[in-house]
Amino acid sequence: MFETIRVELKNNVAWIIMNRPDKLNAFTEQMNKEIAKALKQANSDSETRAVVITGEGRAFSSGQDLAEVDENMDHGEVLRTRYGPMMKALATCEKPVIAAVNGVAAGAGFSLALACDFRLVSEKASFVQAFIHVGLVPDSGNLYFLPKLIGNAKALELAVFGEKVKADEAKELGLATKVFSMDEWESEVSRFAERIASMPTQAIALIKRSISAGWNMNYDDYLEHEAYCQRIAGLSIDHKEGVTSFIEKRKPAFQGK
Repeated sequence: MFETIRVELKNNVAWIIMNRPDKLNAFTEQMNKEIAKALKQANSDSETRAVVITGEGRAFSSGQDLAEVDENMDHGEVLRTRYGPMMKALATCEKPVIAAVNGVAAGAGFSLALACDFRLVSEKASFVQAFIHVGLVPDSGNLYFLPKLIGNAKALELAVFGEKVKADEAKELGLATKVFSMDEWESEVSRFAERIASMPTQAIALIKRSISAGWNMNYDDYLEHEAYCQRIAGLSIDHKEGVTSFIEKRKPAFQGK
């Protein structure tokens, strides 16, 4: 079904693995489309309760494959037709999405990681705003997310100088949710993803919506949005299970419904 990525479902976690290791998982038009398709499938699949995006080999993604770039390319049109749909598929995915940044995340690879809900980072990983080195502006939603995570001043510094941010600095800045050593990388990423998948994931979807809404609403509108979301959550099977398990003093068995 896919040629540039692999998709595996394990323990209710959909793993989307960028699979061009010889090219450091650089994006091609086909990969953009395949990632968007895989995200949409995961979002609509009732068996999928969390998503992990990672890279095969030693890189997460080095960004755009420059072999596809020529001097006549309309970069704006590339964003509208290729990267935009991929990033929108990620933004509209109601399942929790985890970027497992196993190596370098540069350019649009950095942007893809920023748009995820959590960023698990290998001690060997790094983030690079590579755009400035080829005279371009960070794209694929990069500067929409980055200032919200680390503030305007630091986001400007990273964008202008394009210097590598290593794993330990990424944790200090708030880019990394957790940093794992290589000898525990696979087991810790799996453990984190499966923990998320076992939670009341409908509530997580509503939390994601609420955080996004809070950037664009006045307080009164937000409180109404909050009431709407809480009504939905209150009618869920998982809310009933949470209350029942609390009363019965047992561990809840959430279904994501």
